[in-house]
Order: sequence, then structure tokens, then C-alpha cells
Amino acid sequence: MFKKILIANRGEIALRVVRAAREMGIGTVAVHSTADSDAMHVRMADESVCIGPPPSPQSYLSIPAIISACEITGAEAIHPGYGFLSENAGFVQVVEDHDLTFIGPTAEHIRVMGDKITAKETMRNLGVPCVPGSEGGVETLEDAKRIGEEIGYPVIIKATAGGGGRGMKVAKNAGEMEKAFHTARAEGKSNFGNDEVYIEKYLTTPRHIEIQVFGDGKGRAVHLGERDCSLQRRHQKVFEEAPGPAISPEERAAIGKTCAEAVARINYIGAGTIEFLYENGEFYFIEMNTRLQVEHPVTEAIFGVDLVREQIRVAAGMEMSFQQEDLKINGHAIEVRINAEKLPNFSPCPGRITQYHAPGGLGVRMDSALYDGYSIPPYYDSLIGKLIVHGRDRPEALARLYRALGELIVDGVDTTVPLFHALLAEEAVLSGAYNIHWLEHWLETNLSSS
Repeated sequence: MFKKILIANRGEIALRVVRAAREMGIGTVAVHSTADSDAMHVRMADESVCIGPPPSPQSYLSIPAIISACEITGAEAIHPGYGFLSENAGFVQVVEDHDLTFIGPTAEHIRVMGDKITAKETMRNLGVPCVPGSEGGVETLEDAKRIGEEIGYPVIIKATAGGGGRGMKVAKNAGEMEKAFHTARAEGKSNFGNDEVYIEKYLTTPRHIEIQVFGDGKGRAVHLGERDCSLQRRHQKVFEEAPGPAISPEERAAIGKTCAEAVARINYIGAGTIEFLYENGEFYFIEMNTRLQVEHPVTEAIFGVDLVREQIRVAAGMEMSFQQEDLKINGHAIEVRINAEKLPNFSPCPGRITQYHAPGGLGVRMDSALYDGYSIPPYYDSLIGKLIVHGRDRPEALARLYRALGELIVDGVDTTVPLFHALLAEEAVLSGAYNIHWLEHWLETNLSSS
């Protein structure tokens, strides 16, 4: 087992890794920019190293700075968290070249799954169902229009290297194809340095269902059920739950088995998430995230496992501590993402926290790096906390979420907490009868800025 690991991240996820490592008796090194000198993950880690100024490219995305921090402190392994360098195959290669261990999948797996076209082809060959669409990249508008006619409108044009909702445009008919095609290419080029796009059938009322998988890198893998992440704004998840309210036990077992067998065949190591659109009883693969997900706590809650601990174990060469038959669902869990944003426009709202109180009680977990007096810097993502609740069933989890939101105090900045109070009054949310477009439509009606 490792004696010391470095956490190449910040905020609540860095703190999450510190906690898991401490329970395992492993020393931790926090890296930070000058803007994060007083951050909670820096305070809680055993050691800390400043790796640069506030801009991410000069600190959290600086591979030389992170490798240097490992050499200075004697850290043997790096946990990337999510975001930043967590899915950067080049970074993983550099880590390995310096005789360090990357706590995650191999560079090759990240490279394959990071390219949406290659990922889709790989998954199709592994028996995972995929959305109908182009076989590869689409280079010309003429080809795009031809594919649109073949698979039928509406279609969605996606940047091959895209993510976070960028580089994705919908064409409802042939007349909208030209603008959507060129806009998706332009966004892909400006955001990811790659203007290649591909085309898929655009499903009208799907749910976003993702399967949590975990492999040991030796041909053995399991699945830990699904999460429903359909409540989204601009392709960004805001509310996640497990198990999915629309998925039957038979569907869960079947798609879970398919996913576990697929990642086992490629000797995948660590945590991964295979994301699907689900409509009319059918699953359609859209992408695989080769890292820990923001919403991983809901899976931990219903299965009683620590996914970060397991990541560290298998990276150190140990066996997985559970087998498929050990994984039984217990109850229901929900996570809401608390952002420092001002409604109704969701504009970032950095600033000083004048008072912070986390909710507690049975079945309540608050993953946050906030504290009284902390100043949220303006340079990074606006996520400041994740409120996770667990109950014996979905109604109890919803009631617990309502109660916990009422206890949460975050003064000094605006947050998205009022959004969740409002959503818990909506019948579609209470019944689970929503899809990936529901929240956008609801926001247009209920939180219009006009």
C-alpha cells in the first residue's frame, strides 16, 4: 500500500480523497494555487505545496508543477479527482514515466474513451448498445445532411472532443443543419482544439442513465447499478439519484451485466461510468467517463462502499474488496449540487462566506470545503457543495432532502439552494416522471429572467 499520495485537485473532491486516505493510514499531499492557500483541503492534508498562481493552466493544469510536487514530498501516487487532469492521457503517461502511480485507468483507456467516436466504436464492438448515427467523424455539410436524412431528424451534432455541454447542437430539420453543423465545429475548435464532429439521432424524451462500473485491471469487473441524472441545465447535471425511478430490476441487471463484461474484456482498472440515454425501454450509449463522478456519493450510499478507497486499493495492486454478488441495493439516495450562483441567470457568485452550517442527522451527508470566513475564489467552477441524502425508499429520501435543505445555511453569497426548494414542490420531481429536457422547460417558465 502507498505511504503517501498527492491529490491533484481542489475543493470538496480533494477533501473527499484526504478523508479516504486518512482512514487508510495513508499520508496526503495537497497542491494549491495562491488563491487556495486557505482552502479546507490544504488545511486538512498532511502536507501542502503551492504550485502556481490562480489561473488553472498555471497551477492545477500544470503537469510539471504537479510532478515536481510529488518529487519534493516523496508522494508515490497521484489521485486526480474529477475535472482538471483526471482524463488527460498525456498526464497519465508522464506520471508513469516518472515511476509514479496514477490512481485511475491507463492512459490508453482514457485516450480511447476520451474520443467520442472511438469510444462509440469500441463499445459497439463490446456489445454495448449505441445511439444510431454516423460511423465516424463528419467532415462536410453535405455528408451531415445525408446522414440526417438517413437516420431521421431531429439529430444532434457533437464535437468529438467535447464535454460539459460544449460543442453540442441540435438540428430539428434539414434547414437547421447548416448552422448547427458549423457552430458545433467552431465550439469544438475553440474549446478543445479539435473541430471534428459526429452525428447521432436526437431522442426527444430520454432519461440520462449512467452505470457505475469498477475494474481491477486484471479482467475482473463489477457494476454498482445505475444513477438517474436526467435533471440537467445546459447538459450540466443538478440533481442525481440512485437507483433510477424508471429502471426495473431486470433492466438494471441486464445493462449492468453488459457494462461490467465490456470493461472486464478491456482490463479496465478503477472507477468508470458508462452513460446512456434511455427511452422506451432501450439504452443508447453516449460516452464513458474514465474517472470518479461528481455524483458518486449516491452510489456509495445505496451500496455501502467507499469508491475512493477502492480506487486507491486497486491502484496499489490489491484485489477488489467486493464481488458482484456482494453488491445489494439498500434504499434510495439523492444528491443535489449546490453552486455559488445567482438565480435566475445562474451567474457565478464568488465571495466571502459569512456563515456556514451543514445539515446533519440520519442519512444526511454534506460534501463541501466551505467554512465560516472562507472566500470563494472567482477562478474555478462554482460548485461549492453536494448535499446527499439516503432513505429506506425514494419518498423518505425526498423528505430527508427537504428537511436537510431547510437546515443548510450558506450566507454571504447567492446559491442554487432556492432552485431545489422549488423543484421539491413539483409533481414531476416528486413522482420521478421527468426526462433530460424537463428542467430546461421548467426553468423557462418558472425562472425566466424577463
